[in-house]
Amino acid sequence: MLHTLLQQISYVTSEDIEALMPLWKKQVQLNRYDFLIRQGQVEQSLYFVISGALRIYYPLPDEEICVGFSYPNNLLVSFPSFVDGNPSAYYIQALKKSKLLGISKADFMQLIEERPNIKKFWYQELEKALVGKIDREVDLLLPEPEQRVQRVMQRSPQLFQHIPKKYIASYLRMSPETLSRIK
Repeated sequence: MLHTLLQQISYVTSEDIEALMPLWKKQVQLNRYDFLIRQGQVEQSLYFVISGALRIYYPLPDEEICVGFSYPNNLLVSFPSFVDGNPSAYYIQALKKSKLLGISKADFMQLIEERPNIKKFWYQELEKALVGKIDREVDLLLPEPEQRVQRVMQRSPQLFQHIPKKYIASYLRMSPETLSRIK
């Protein structure tokens, strides 16, 4: 899957793919509700989701706030921990049986220094993630729950295919009942 996706990127060469693919050494199988990362762990790998669905959430004493999701053909990481090496403030949990591939941070960072096309790919992924986070901020600032749901449905319709509604409701900062009423 990852190999096929990379082949579709016009500037990524077969040599880039040959250098990258063997470095995805970590195979992870998670059952429903298993954790990939727990709060307090330091993120050491970048993951590619082959199958399943996962949520990234921040725990509070009275609730868990979903801050993101991942499903097949997406990269996944506890990004602040991956970048700064500090313990993760987040949990990453499987919402259904999931299969992932992982590459170590050291291997990936070395590769992006050696391969300009892989670096370009990484920067484009970071840009997409940043745009997504800004869109999410706007969503959360909208006063009307209907507007939040509509924007997310337009931007990420696959979310409603892969993720249980109670987690989408948490992501949109509304009750599951409000989300059901709006949908």
